[in-house]
Amino acid sequence: MAEIEREAMEYDVVIVGAGPAGLSAAIRLKQRDADLNVVVLEKGSEVGAHILSGAVLDPVGLNKLMPDWKEKGAPLNVPVKEDNFYMLGEAGQLRIPNFIMPPLMNNHGNYIVSMGNVCRWMAEQAEEMGVEIFPGMACSELVYSENGEVKGVVAGEFGKNPDGTPGPSYEPGMELHGKYVFLGEGVRGSLSKQVIAKYDLDAKSDVQKYGLGMKEIWEIDPEKHREGTVTHTMGWPLEGNAGGGSFIYHLENNQVYVGFVVHLNYKNPHLFPYMEFQRFKHHPMVAELLKGGKRVAYGARAISEGGFQSMPQLEFPGGALLGCAAGMVNVPRIKGNHNAMLSGIAAADAAADAIAAGRGGDLLDGYDKAVRKGEIGADLKKVRNVKPLWSKYGLLASLGIGGMDMWMNTFGGGILGTLHHGKSDADATEDASKHKAIDYPKPDGTLSFDRLTNVSFSFTNHEESQPAHLKLTDASVPVEVNLPKYAGPSARYCPAGVYEFVEEEGKDTRFVINFQNCVHCKTCDIKDPSQNITWTVPQGGDGPNYPNM
Repeated sequence: MAEIEREAMEYDVVIVGAGPAGLSAAIRLKQRDADLNVVVLEKGSEVGAHILSGAVLDPVGLNKLMPDWKEKGAPLNVPVKEDNFYMLGEAGQLRIPNFIMPPLMNNHGNYIVSMGNVCRWMAEQAEEMGVEIFPGMACSELVYSENGEVKGVVAGEFGKNPDGTPGPSYEPGMELHGKYVFLGEGVRGSLSKQVIAKYDLDAKSDVQKYGLGMKEIWEIDPEKHREGTVTHTMGWPLEGNAGGGSFIYHLENNQVYVGFVVHLNYKNPHLFPYMEFQRFKHHPMVAELLKGGKRVAYGARAISEGGFQSMPQLEFPGGALLGCAAGMVNVPRIKGNHNAMLSGIAAADAAADAIAAGRGGDLLDGYDKAVRKGEIGADLKKVRNVKPLWSKYGLLASLGIGGMDMWMNTFGGGILGTLHHGKSDADATEDASKHKAIDYPKPDGTLSFDRLTNVSFSFTNHEESQPAHLKLTDASVPVEVNLPKYAGPSARYCPAGVYEFVEEEGKDTRFVINFQNCVHCKTCDIKDPSQNITWTVPQGGDGPNYPNM
């Protein structure tokens, strides 16, 4: 096929992703110089459509970006009033006293928010300052200069046939060039993954680790609603099968966020993270809270959990990695949005200085150092050993030794140095023959739901005539390798029912990819034991349409 010709637009800074990191960078750039030309490209149908987070927001990033955010009407309406920590057993729970928790675990001064709505509000602020924001514009390719640095992206390509050839309504998209390109795509971003590999940005860092976070919004009985209450649990139902835990956040309007996180380094390929979440809601404490209520939304996304030692180099020729694209989540706090905002601010400051000095297309000297030596680094270094302890020795060791290490780090010196993660989450998966299958209760349709029913509450839509955005390196691997060796784990680790093994009488087993169901969590790209699945962007605007996640 002949090389596609595209029009090009020139900007000072091109930002991929209208999340908290990208929008913070856009706002900060305009604060530094109102004449800078800044564009933000968002693959969701609108800003916030693909944003899913817990979320209890530490406002430290927002305070730095816009100290007058309250006067400007930021949707931070529910301050945290109460913190609860529980260890669950199948039939009961044990309250962990707050006083034994390190100070950094205290949520006083934080807010229960919809990060989707926070990002919608941030986008309004950015547009008022002159930032151009284009939703529905998936960035499918990077554009490189003759010298090898990133100079832009391809966005807005539409109308391909299922085989990838241009269809009758094909639109080639545009090239958007910038003096610098910021990648704020979130966890396991497709362009970020390419940049990290091309420039070997992770040569000196640990492997990145991940969790799968699933979340439902419930409207509950007003008598049971406790606005501002934050509850975290560990233990049942995962227990020894996997690391992880839950969150229950009471926001306004009698609504509750109910979420469940499963660490993706689990060994048993029979584990079914989505069904662990559904089983969790039948715990007596949770079931009583939700009784008489109704679920109104569902979604899922991967979470970067590697922490400080897993962050790659953040600068690359012509641009920078922001927020979760680099992995800035504080795992024990289950918070990353504040660090995403701070990283956007730091990258914007570095770019504004560089552009003012007449530079472009080079390394943003000082950004990586600002992150590691500044507030983000201080936040992540205190908790850097919690995840590796949990992975190697289990929950109790993580609570005991990890808690002690966090206390010591709070006062200036840890006791363990920096522990390392070891295997990737894909490599952690063991042969199915080493493990027993897990018998999960059938969803009851009241507290627990089957995957496809729940996916309908993510309001996901993909144009079915486009190429599948989930690519197999080798189409034979799922049936010939993953099914006999690992019992076909993709049929379970996907929280949206995208993958299935279909057996028809007299015919070979088929591997089916229902890409229309995909909620863009990227778990398949992370957990597939053969690393045979690559997540790429579908055409712009497709995917989930989260209302207020």
